Amino acid sequence: MTEETNKACMFCNRTENEIPLVQVDFKSMRYWICPQHIPVLIHDPQKLTGILPDAENMEAG
Repeated sequence: MTEETNKACMFCNRTENEIPLVQVDFKSMRYWICPQHIPVLIHDPQKLTGILPDAENMEAG
């Protein structure tokens, strides 16, 4: 999880100073993702394995 003061995309690590970020709350944790990588979260969440808990078990939408 990224700290509030250090918001960065969970996939590419770009910060809120570089690109807009969208907050994702999952399993009582807060994550951030940039608009470019929202499709990964929706269509290929397994690519977030090791970044997002249980991503390997998520089904694509």
